[in-house]
Parts: sequence; structure tokens; C-alpha cells
Amino acid sequence: MGTFVELYLSISHFFCIFVPKMMNMDKIIARTVEVDLLERKYRSNKSEFVIVYGRRRIGKTYLVNHVFADRFTFTYVGARKQKPQKQLQRFAEQLRDYSGSAFAPALSNWDDAFSQLRLLIESKPSQQRKVIFFDEMPWIDSPRSAFVEALEYFWNAWAAQRDDILFIACGSATSWMVNKLIRNRGGLYNRITEQIYLRPFKLSECEQYLHAAGCQWDRYTIMQCYMAMGGVPFYMSLLDPSQSLAQNIDRMFFAKNAPMREEFDELFGALFSHADKYVSVVRALAERRDGLLRSEIAQKTKLSGGALTRVLENLERCDFVESYARFNSSVRNTLYRICDPYSLFYFKFVMANNAKDEHWWTNNMNSHSVESWQGFSFETICLAHLSQIKQKLGISGIATTASSWRTLGTTSAPGTQIDLVIDRSDRVINLCEMKFSIEPYTITKAYADRLRNRMALFRAETHTRKSLVNTMVSTYGIVSGLHSGIVQNEVVMDDLFNA
Repeated sequence: MGTFVELYLSISHFFCIFVPKMMNMDKIIARTVEVDLLERKYRSNKSEFVIVYGRRRIGKTYLVNHVFADRFTFTYVGARKQKPQKQLQRFAEQLRDYSGSAFAPALSNWDDAFSQLRLLIESKPSQQRKVIFFDEMPWIDSPRSAFVEALEYFWNAWAAQRDDILFIACGSATSWMVNKLIRNRGGLYNRITEQIYLRPFKLSECEQYLHAAGCQWDRYTIMQCYMAMGGVPFYMSLLDPSQSLAQNIDRMFFAKNAPMREEFDELFGALFSHADKYVSVVRALAERRDGLLRSEIAQKTKLSGGALTRVLENLERCDFVESYARFNSSVRNTLYRICDPYSLFYFKFVMANNAKDEHWWTNNMNSHSVESWQGFSFETICLAHLSQIKQKLGISGIATTASSWRTLGTTSAPGTQIDLVIDRSDRVINLCEMKFSIEPYTITKAYADRLRNRMALFRAETHTRKSLVNTMVSTYGIVSGLHSGIVQNEVVMDDLFNA
């Protein structure tokens, strides 16, 4: 089954990569800053060591291939869970192909491999820029392979002494890229000349991508698509423009041999050693809409100390989890929330779904469970688009601190939570409420009373003297009416699509 799914995904990804060319598009979607940066490094008058990293399926390989196309001097892709000798055999075959030789060199270790790479580079014209691309580098560094040590010697003793090398290291295992390259305290200390971290697309970039791929959907539909897949280009590449979003979700997640059903295990297995620890943390966060404190995560997962610290750090690096300060609170009260829409969707609807209904989404998309999930997911998306919210509020140029706030309930009064508190240097605090609905939201007397009481409770418990402003973030705004005056600022879905 796994082999079939991987083949399906590979074919689909291949097709997606070439769709833009068939559509006469000569520009990559959204990654213009990264493209310009790579081109500047290519034109540099010194040797450059560049790393490109980010979660699996985010488009790292496509970015590098798009920029350099036929300008590579040598490329090599690491293979997952392969022994060093197999990696070296494939490396030798690449050396043979790029050199035009009839034979692959015999390689006993990575020192031999880099020595042969030197010979290949030295055979090229002196005035030519040499672009060396190692893809999925973390997979090359198997136990006792001595790969990193050989790389250190290759760079320090030879490549860094020249002025014509552009060495690009790419990998999905973000923790390896950070610990072994960026934070290297050995031979590669301070040798990385540029870091390019690819993040998931924002809503505006997803809109560009989907429209370019033929999915002429409105923003409400694109928002729903984002809730299920996040801003991961590869996931969107599997969409069929001739089908509705509901049909696509059924085919990708719930049909027999659905390609995205196996993706979660593949994703975490490829990114992390001891993936079960990471999955347990993400699962715990997916169950709590208002997030969890570190102590609460430890209690639910049985992880603690340095192990929990490493897991949380690595999940944040890969854009699965985000930490939020608690308003007027210490670091130990930091709140952790899941920030990856795909993971949230998987845990909510895919992981434990044994209905065998290939049209499960179409048959349940209007259920209360889906409605509740949409509200949670919309909050998650809003938090990821804080800069767009600030832009609409006209405070982009004002220093701000974003945090959350919650108070525990008592026997006489229920607890309450504010997911987004924007504390501004102009002595104003925006208390943000987020609502996802298919039509403009109507504020009832009961809801207005709730907002009013929440504001009073916030002021009483925080002792702030700043002005408090109720701010509503919704899909289509609020209906003007008797109780709508409780909201002073509005942000609508279209504002989240701003670049």
C-alpha cells in the first residue's frame, strides 16, 4: 500500500510541477524573495554555502530546480533509511553521469566521495559558477557514516578557498538542518552564508496558486480548502479543478487508496526520529481548542524535561505548533496551540474514521462537528495572518505584542478566554473575537453582554489602564443592528487575503 501511495504522490507532484509551464507561466508562485536571494548568491564573487529547509512537501526541491534548471554542476538526493554503502553507490552513479564517464568511481567512504566531487568540479571551466545541490541531506547522514565530518573538510579545506562554488544543502528534517548545520559547533561553525526557510503559503499565495492551476474558486471556498490542507503547495497540487472542493476532499482523504490518508504518518516519519513523541503532542493540542500550557502537555503525553523541550522546539520549527505568550504572564505560562490546519483536519476527521464511506465529507460537511471544526480552524488561520489583521486595523507601523489571555472559572462565574490580544504601544489593546460563518454575523443581546462582561473581567484581572477595543474578525462582517456597537473594529475574510 505504501509503495502505491508514494508512486501516486510522485506522479501527481511531477504533473503539478509541469502544469505552470503548460500554462505558459514562467514565474514561480509566491517565492519571489527566495528566488531573488538564490540568484544573488549565484552572482556572488565568493563561494557560498546556502541551506534551504522547511517541512516536507513545501516546495524546497522545486524552488532550487526552478531557479537553476540546467545550471547545475552536480546534484545528489539522499535516500531515506539507506545504508551508507548504498548512498555512496548512488553518489558514484551521479558522478559518472555528470562527468560523462563510462564508469562510476569506487567509493569506500564520504572522504572518497568528496575527493571525486572535487575532481569533477576542477574539470569545469574556471570562469563557470559551480552549483552543487545536495537534496534531503539529513537522510545521507546515517549513523557512523561520518558524512558531516567529510562535508566539513571538503568545505573548509577546499571549497571555501575558492570563489566559484555555490553549495546548496536542502532538507525536510528541520531539526537536523538546524543542529548539524546552522548550530554546528565544529568545522561548519559560522560557515553557512545564507539560510532560506520555506514556510507554508499564506491565503493570498494560495489564491494565486489555485487560480493559476485552474481552480477558479471564491475566497470562502479557498478558506475552506486552507482549513483542510493548510498552505502546503504539494497538497494543493493534488486538487482536480474539474471537481468541487467537497469532491476533492472525498477523493484525497476518504476514497479507497486516498493519497492523503497515509500522508500524516509519512510526514512525521520523514521529519522526526521517534515520531511517536511528536504525534502525541500534536494529538493532545488538536483536542484543546484554547491550547495547552507546557505542564498540561507534559501531563497528557508523559513527556517532560529536555525531551519535551526538544519536541516542542522542533514542532515549532516545522510550523506544526506555535507558542503564544499569556498577557501579563511569565514565560512558564506560555500557551501552545496547533497551527497546522492539515494536522488538525487529520486528527479531527481522518485518523479514526472507519466509516468506509468514500463520500464521507460530502455527506457530513454540514454537520455540527464540521461546523465546530471550522470555527477552531478559522481561529488558527487568523492567528497565522496577524500581519494582515494589523494592516486592516491601520496599526502596521505601531509596535505591538500579540498574546492570549484566559482566566479559570469559579463556582459562581465561568472562565473565559481571548485567543488574540494585541497590546499596542499607543496605549490601546485590541481584544479580538473570531467568527466563521457563511453570512454576516448577527450580534445578539446575549453575545453583546458576553463581550461586555469579558472586557470588564479583563480589565479587573490585568489592572490595565489602556483603552480596550473589541475587535471582530469574521468572514463577511457583522450585521448593523441594535447590539453591533459593542464592536469597535472589524476585520473580514477579504482582509486576510491581503499580501
